Amino acid sequence: MKTNWNYPTSVWVGEDRIKDLPEACKNLSISRPLFVTDKDLINLDMTKKTILEIKKKFSNLIIFSNFSGNPIGENVEDGVSEFKKHKCDGVIAFGGGSGLDVGKAIAFMSGQSRPIWDFEDIGDYWKRADEKNIAPIIAVPTTAGTGSETGRASAIIDKTKGIKKIIFHPKILPSIVILDPVLTVDLSPRLTASTGMDALAHNLEAFCAPGFHPMADGIALEGIRLIKKSLLVAVKNGKDLNARADLLAAASMGSTAFQKGLGAIHSLSHPVNAQFNVHHGLSNAIFMPYVLTFNKSVISNKILSICDYLNLDKSFESFLNWILDLRKKLNIPHKLSEVVEENKINIDQLSQMALDDPSTATNPIKMKLDDMRILYVHSISGKLFYEKI
Repeated sequence: MKTNWNYPTSVWVGEDRIKDLPEACKNLSISRPLFVTDKDLINLDMTKKTILEIKKKFSNLIIFSNFSGNPIGENVEDGVSEFKKHKCDGVIAFGGGSGLDVGKAIAFMSGQSRPIWDFEDIGDYWKRADEKNIAPIIAVPTTAGTGSETGRASAIIDKTKGIKKIIFHPKILPSIVILDPVLTVDLSPRLTASTGMDALAHNLEAFCAPGFHPMADGIALEGIRLIKKSLLVAVKNGKDLNARADLLAAASMGSTAFQKGLGAIHSLSHPVNAQFNVHHGLSNAIFMPYVLTFNKSVISNKILSICDYLNLDKSFESFLNWILDLRKKLNIPHKLSEVVEENKINIDQLSQMALDDPSTATNPIKMKLDDMRILYVHSISGKLFYEKI
């Protein structure tokens, strides 16, 4: 099956669609692309093969890969320097969250004179940008989690402050996305699990976020169903292309849906990602049941709707048990203290960072500093049900 989707952007879907990458460049009038991927992916045969095919059409292809997971602002600056040095006119962002976020940020910042932090997702900071010179972006995800390929933001760490910041502008949204499940078949079971839980967190928090946005709700609900249908299948058999395609779709759907908002799962995760370099999907998976139980009093009806759609017993406890069972089958740790040494965790510092995170504003319950502190305490101890300590 091959089809093109046009919401929220042009999405080219299907097996071996990576072969259409040169055509995508042509459609966007890109003649000197900057190929952006991370240090790990650049050495994989899959990436080398892709680059070799592109070079058949673009002999002047420039490659930038001088960054790893959880990228920092300096990585973007280095990429912009390469973009300008070689007079590039578009970006191919290839990889997981880091490759996509850095690629998008390079394309955006290549047309700006202000520092990247001036475009943090606060108020109308995005209006500071010079829109005329934002380079066109083609996004090619190789994991099924972040959904950055359909997002209007990049998550970049401000190293001087140790804070992961969300850089936002509507035109950071890639113009063409290529969803090719073949590119994800070699993803390890561990990363398949973590990225899949990341996609689940995006869809789940978007669905539970307050506000009227039935389009986002419908997309999020179906995204959750696809994850329930295919995540365990893909972890057990990475070569199942139908399951891989479901997860790619669910990841893109999650990013599309969370235009409505996210919540405390992400608020708690971002400081941990920035401070301890924990994989974002893994931290989201760890925090998920703690935040669900914290929000229970206001999201129960929405959770019942999810249960209806997933054919689960219609109760909050049934949905929570499905989450806990899924995490167990995926070998996701139950406690934060299983991935970060407890004596290194400064709860007061993390709690303030979490409260200040942009995702906090759309949590179903209005958060206070003490709430963040208690959620961190619970996630360290393993205590699920929220109560004052």
